[in-house]
Amino acid sequence: MPDIVLSSAVRDNLLSLKQTADLQSITQTRLATGLKVNTALDNPNSYFTAQSLNDRASDLSNLLDNMGQAVQTIRAADKGITSITKLVESAKAIANQALQTSSEYERKLFTSQYNDLLEQIEDMARDSSYKGKNLLAGAGNELEVIFNEDSTSNLTVNPVDFTDTSLDDGLNLDDLDAGGTGTSSFNLFSGTTSISLSGLQASSNLTDLADWATGNIVSITDSSGTTNLTVGTDITTVQDYVDALNDLNGVHATFDEATDSITITSGLDNPLYISKDNTGGGAATDGGDTGGTTTTMTVSPLSSTATLVSSGGFQAGDTITITDGNGFEPASLEIDEETTVSDLVTFINNVKGLDATFSGGSISLIGEVSFDISSSNSDFNRTTLGSTTGIVSLTAAPSEFKSDTDIDRTLQAINAALDELRNAARSMGTALSTVEIRTDFTQNLINTLEVGAGHLTIADMNEEGANMLALQTRQQLSSTALSLANQADQSVLSLFG
Repeated sequence: MPDIVLSSAVRDNLLSLKQTADLQSITQTRLATGLKVNTALDNPNSYFTAQSLNDRASDLSNLLDNMGQAVQTIRAADKGITSITKLVESAKAIANQALQTSSEYERKLFTSQYNDLLEQIEDMARDSSYKGKNLLAGAGNELEVIFNEDSTSNLTVNPVDFTDTSLDDGLNLDDLDAGGTGTSSFNLFSGTTSISLSGLQASSNLTDLADWATGNIVSITDSSGTTNLTVGTDITTVQDYVDALNDLNGVHATFDEATDSITITSGLDNPLYISKDNTGGGAATDGGDTGGTTTTMTVSPLSSTATLVSSGGFQAGDTITITDGNGFEPASLEIDEETTVSDLVTFINNVKGLDATFSGGSISLIGEVSFDISSSNSDFNRTTLGSTTGIVSLTAAPSEFKSDTDIDRTLQAINAALDELRNAARSMGTALSTVEIRTDFTQNLINTLEVGAGHLTIADMNEEGANMLALQTRQQLSSTALSLANQADQSVLSLFG
């Protein structure tokens, strides 16, 4: 107040106390915040320089988070490539296993296993995404990683497409054709008849019979045509006659000297007619010594319990062989007197990839690959005298593992796919290494920026603590000095005592 006058000493001590209090306030703020520059008023140059450094560190910290997510995206793709490589190596192992067997059926099974692996590869590629980004799923999944705050430093990781193994610019592994199935059938018929040659032996001449003469023609007829045998030219003795009958397709003949008759067993599926004419003399007969008639042999389908040797297409000791389209022989069966139709069906059913059912004298076949059923007996499955072959053939569309050439071609494609996977792994590995290196660099740079900003603004706590003690001492001394100055002014009161 203007009416109150303080001495110079008091005023000086009051001013000193005020300045000390201001300095204490500043020091207390520095001790509380840890900063020697809290506002632009404290030190404009340091404040704004530190703020710029901290702003850049903050921007880089945001980029650092994105880099970390990019690392995980690349790692997900890299893990996917590693697993896909193992699956492709498994596919290669399957192809090599197929190469070790000649069985067409087993190779067909390997084809299915191979296709299953390709499907797993595609599923693996589709599952290798991270936060919606999949570097194994092709176009649209490019990954851009930004390394600095103005986006002038960046890396683009281009994706590959393994979600479709057949793509030419991917693995280029096509699904293999597993082939198809085929059907076939063959009939089992039987018929038996006999021709009497009274008084003859195997070595006897046929012309020893009263009705037989040189030049006579014996005719054997079925639905396919007629076979003629000329007496004296094609057949002379009884044994010649038997041999000629045995040479006919689907017919088996034997001569019994005890009964002086030829027994003929047929496996044909149609009747057989035998007769002899009287060309050159004699008289027409049934092919034996009975005149004026024809021997007719009817046939009927075998039952499941009938023995195979009851048909002219089988004899004891025959070997039935099954071979596939590669010539591989999965099974064979030796026929004996007791082997039945049911035994034959069971034998066929025991062959993997081949199924048989029997009904009405016919065996129906379904095969997953091609098969041939043949016999050491040329009469097997000769249904007519004019049959050109007795082999039962079942044709099925082959798989793409049928031949060694097919498998070798697939192995070449697999090796190329493995090279593609290794290239992709190297590319992903390089990108991953680059991003990780830049991540470490950015972390260190952020630390450098924050330390630099701290050098400009962070207070030295030891120094500020010492300042506070000094100011407290100074405050006490100023208070004492003020008290002394007041005492000097009060000394005048003693004059009024």
